[in-house]
Amino acid sequence: LRARCILLCVLAELRSLQSLAFGFAAFWDSIPGYLHFIMEAKLADTQLVFDKFKVAYLRNDFETSCTLLSQLKVKLTEFPGLPPLFQKTPTAVQELLLARDIFEHAVVLSVKTEDQEDFERHFLQLKPYYTDTRNLIPSSPQEYPIFGLNLLRLLVQNRIAEFHTELELLSPEAMENPCIRHAVELEQSFMEGAYNRVLSARQAVPHETYVYFMDLLAKTVRDEIAGCSEKAYDYLSLTDAKKILMFPSDQELLKYVAEDHPEWETRNGFVYFQKAKDLAPCKEIPSLQLINQALGYARELERIV
Repeated sequence: LRARCILLCVLAELRSLQSLAFGFAAFWDSIPGYLHFIMEAKLADTQLVFDKFKVAYLRNDFETSCTLLSQLKVKLTEFPGLPPLFQKTPTAVQELLLARDIFEHAVVLSVKTEDQEDFERHFLQLKPYYTDTRNLIPSSPQEYPIFGLNLLRLLVQNRIAEFHTELELLSPEAMENPCIRHAVELEQSFMEGAYNRVLSARQAVPHETYVYFMDLLAKTVRDEIAGCSEKAYDYLSLTDAKKILMFPSDQELLKYVAEDHPEWETRNGFVYFQKAKDLAPCKEIPSLQLINQALGYARELERIV
């Protein structure tokens, strides 16, 4: 009788353990669905903030846009499917598409606010979504315009080595895109000294966001021409100066002189550079030092030979 009672107790315990195991298994199976529900809720919340951002962005309300963009960046840190983790979660594709869209808007926003540091930072955050996710999400129609915009920025900042490094990373298909080709042709014209082609390219930009950097590039070109002009001439007529600096009117030329070259003098229809030459420091050539260095190099070469 005692053994029978013990056996019944053991069977009861086994049934209890079996029920517990089934309950644990059911709980374990429900975890992915629960996590998926959480990620879907986070995505919906982030999308809601992004919609508010886009409304402010379209209104050119830059202060509100920047505030909402900061909130969006914080929310993106909660998604494991984004770079550099690239975890294969049920919502990974949605996460990547949303994050890419956010950073694309951030890049253009930095152009609108004329903040080159922000542009570089946002472009570097966006770039992995173009280069490392080609097999995960469909390509973006904004990819080549933004790559071309970055090439134009590097050209404006005279970072020619980085410009060519970025070109080497692009595919042959990308090189045929009008936005990329525009930046390449600008660099070629700039290196050839064909400044008239650089300035005329301002009227034929392939994308509206290029205007800001094209204006900066035009100013860089005019500064180069102005520096050469004041070294080559003592004075120029307003007509000749306007033609050389490629200004459409005398008023724009005079405004440029007043803002960027106050050391120039304009009187009686002429621009005088003599004052700028007088103010320029006279640099002495260290002839004796150069002679001694040349003789030292010659002695060293003679020893080697």
